[in-house]
Formats: sequence, C-alpha cells, structure tokens
Amino acid sequence: MDLGLTDRVFVVTGGGRGLGRATAEVLVEEGARVVLSGRSEETLTAAVAALGDRAAYVVADNAAPETPARLIAAAHDRWGRLDGALISVGGPPVGSVAATTDEQWTTSFAAVFLGAVRTAREVGAKLEAGGSIAFVLSTSVKGPLTQMAVSNGLRPGLAMVAKQLADELGPRGIRVNGLLPGRVGTERVAELDALQDDPAAAKASAAERIPLRRDGEPSEFGRAAAFLLSSAASFVTGAMLPVDGGVMRSL
Repeated sequence: MDLGLTDRVFVVTGGGRGLGRATAEVLVEEGARVVLSGRSEETLTAAVAALGDRAAYVVADNAAPETPARLIAAAHDRWGRLDGALISVGGPPVGSVAATTDEQWTTSFAAVFLGAVRTAREVGAKLEAGGSIAFVLSTSVKGPLTQMAVSNGLRPGLAMVAKQLADELGPRGIRVNGLLPGRVGTERVAELDALQDDPAAAKASAAERIPLRRDGEPSEFGRAAAFLLSSAASFVTGAMLPVDGGVMRSL
C-alpha cells in the first residue's frame, strides 16, 4: 500500500528514541521528511545521522512554551511546509497516587499534558487540509496501569482533548487521532523492567498477559503510527488505536 507520504513533512516530538524514533524511521522509509525534537542533543544527532538528509532536529523541551513555534519554523525553514505531527512525550514517573508528590504531578502536567496540548493546538493552527496529528498515549487511557499513577491520571485527559480537537479541526480537513501502545520493546520499557527485583522474570510475566505472548517491536508501532498520519487513513479521525498485542480487554 502506498501511504502517500512522499515529501510530506512531519514534526516528531520525542523523536530521538523509543516510539518517536521508530515512527520517524518508518516515515522516512516511506519518503517523508521529519523534524525530530527532544532534550538530548546526543540522542537526536545519532538519530538524524541514521535517518539521513530527510531528517533534521531541534533540541527542545515539550514543557517549554516556545517549543511548538520553534518546531514549526524548523519545518518551514528546512522544507517549506508542514503536514502533521506525532506528539510523543517522555514517560512520567513511576509510583502510586499516595507516593507521587505535588512537584511530580506539576512537572508531569507541564510536559506530558500541557506540552502535548500546546503542540497540537499550535501545529493544528498551521496545517492545511490533509494534515494529520497523532498523540502517543498509552493503554492507561482505557484502564489503569499498576504503579503508574501519573500516566493513569493524565493520559485519559489527553485522549479526550484529542477527540475534541478532531471535532474542531475536522471541518478544515485535518485529522487528529491517538495511539495506545502497550508493552513495546523500547528503552523506556527496559528501564521499567529494570526497577523490578528480577527484570527477566518481570518481562516473562508481562508476556503471559499479552495474547500474542510477546512485547511489540518498535517498528510495529511505527508502522501503525505512520498509517494514521498518512492519507491512507484519510477517513479516520478521533480514533484511539491500540497497538498492544491484544492486552486491552475493553471494547
């Protein structure tokens, strides 16, 4: 299937590693160009070196109010257009509701929630018909994850923002969707496993709860994200697409 991504330009926040990087790789393979953002210049430099001349980067924090304008400007300065964005943010801290401090909630809200909303709002204002925005959320949108209080609190709200933004931008021909990844074999999942007493046993136990009995590959998520961003999904908006190996039991 031709996704119709040739020479399209996308911003990919959190694009230096993990799910953002995996999506950027698929977008570039399909002929698109990408502007990656993240806080680590070292990680972004390595990503752009691997992706080649169809990729550029901006060192930026999602929580910073000026970040969306910088990313939009980078896309237009480098390639003269912007066709959409994958909005991926770093994983919030692990912990229970009782153990999560006000500072952790406030910091996470600025980066995970408000930063994502701000980026979507400002990118959406600049897109033309055919543009597309996708939020990287979590299965915590549909059900709570153990010891992930911040994710459980913030991701469902972002899903509702995405659905409302789909209503608001739809008349202009712009689509907004969300992706709900489960366990995908990224650095973040490895970091969470490492917090367990026996990381290998934790990984094996998690696989037993996944119908496909394994973690997802980053490229599997990247292909799903690229599809949602592409014109191949031109009548899909306001949707929350699970990429979780079947782990979610709700409809």
